[in-house]
Amino acid sequence: MLELDGYRPGALAGIVALHARYYAREWNFGLAFEAKVASELAEFLQRLDVGRDFLLVAYQDGEAVASIVVDVSGGGEGGAHLRWFVVGDAARGRGLGRDLLRRATRHCDALGCRTIWLTTFAGLHAARKLYEDAGFALVSESAVDQWSGGVREQRFERSLPPRDRD
Repeated sequence: MLELDGYRPGALAGIVALHARYYAREWNFGLAFEAKVASELAEFLQRLDVGRDFLLVAYQDGEAVASIVVDVSGGGEGGAHLRWFVVGDAARGRGLGRDLLRRATRHCDALGCRTIWLTTFAGLHAARKLYEDAGFALVSESAVDQWSGGVREQRFERSLPPRDRD
């Protein structure tokens, strides 16, 4: 049975493992990527503001199979930062990614976040389609490679729908 919940013991390791397995297999990312995900996610969890930030993990039989985070409190001047969005192999093809992204953007809209932003890289076609369907637009692309995998980094942004603005 699939359950959606926030933090549970093991969530950090589960989310890191989902990222590490997928990006190692599909993009040949290694230790530098896994360590970056682990350290930044751990830092976020230690300062998680449950009233503002958004953390949603899908669990199957107690194991993390998908996740999405929006770092509202630490997103900086750019707005709320969407991070650690991943759906593992066992949970793909059910619309779970679309549902998680919809829940995250609704959370931000309810808080009145003017902008949600994320960084990703060229070549993640299924994720890009989800982002664009949710109202995100590509705003920049560069050769910066924070993941140490030889990719072109992209930044997507989504503004608060006009009807919801002050």
